[in-house]
Amino acid sequence: MSMQNFQVKNDQILDQFEALRAIPGRLDRRLNLAWSNWGFGVETLEASAARLERAGLEFIELHGNHYGPDLGYDVDEALRILGDHGLRVAGICGMFSADNDLSSNHPVHQQAAIDYLKREVPFAEAVGAGYILVVPGAVGRPAPYDGMELHRSVQTLKLVADLFVQHGVRAAIEPIRSAEVSLVHTIADAQAYIAAVDHPGVQYINGDVYHMQVEESHIGEALVAAGECLTNLHMADSNRCAQGLGSLDIDTIIRALYVIGYNTESRYVTFEPLGPGGDPYPAMYGNPDPEALEELVQQSVRYWREREEAVVG
Repeated sequence: MSMQNFQVKNDQILDQFEALRAIPGRLDRRLNLAWSNWGFGVETLEASAARLERAGLEFIELHGNHYGPDLGYDVDEALRILGDHGLRVAGICGMFSADNDLSSNHPVHQQAAIDYLKREVPFAEAVGAGYILVVPGAVGRPAPYDGMELHRSVQTLKLVADLFVQHGVRAAIEPIRSAEVSLVHTIADAQAYIAAVDHPGVQYINGDVYHMQVEESHIGEALVAAGECLTNLHMADSNRCAQGLGSLDIDTIIRALYVIGYNTESRYVTFEPLGPGGDPYPAMYGNPDPEALEELVQQSVRYWREREEAVVG
């Protein structure tokens, strides 16, 4: 019996991965694991940091919550809390809704996106974040305004692109499924968007396997195509729940990441299991269930490490 198309692609990635074993030291280092904390809702950073420490994590992706000049994490307090729990900041999860939309046809919302980045990028540098996630269009608005969204988004981001260079922070463009956003849905779309911005500060991609399941023909193949541009990868299982509770082919994803040399500094696998449904942004205002979140974190980290050792060890 002949193999299905996805199996052929799996085998191609497996062959590339196995070839790495002949290179001394190439598989020695494990992938950097982080957790995106905005899905924890309104709980304190202290509570979140303590939970991640218990799971043995070293990195956190901080909620980009500087929605106004008087809002968001304080640099010194955040660094103190994270330091107390042995955590470093991998990056910032930039939040782009209809209120701060780079692609909006309402100039006040474009300006809000500009002002948001002017607050968030310096904060990212101050806490040692390597990247900030940038979404070209509003999350939760899948219907396009018009045919000029891409143009407006590119032109608006260009106005603040120098910030990323000045502060040494990577702008990581995130493709999101078409059920949640109106533009930039695939790795190829993100690469085209980066080319359109054409700026040294905007050169990286934040992948998300939940979105990739419906937008890419093969997740592993898309990760290999992203190559050195990939600086962060959001992880959840096929049902957007904890790793190991769905049907995602995690082993092929792990192999693809090693194939592109992802097991190095400044590149992260960041858990973001937000649960099934549509627009996930309301989760940031939710009342957390500490016991459920503890199990969510422990299950995700434990299962990923088991699979990584099974694949690489």
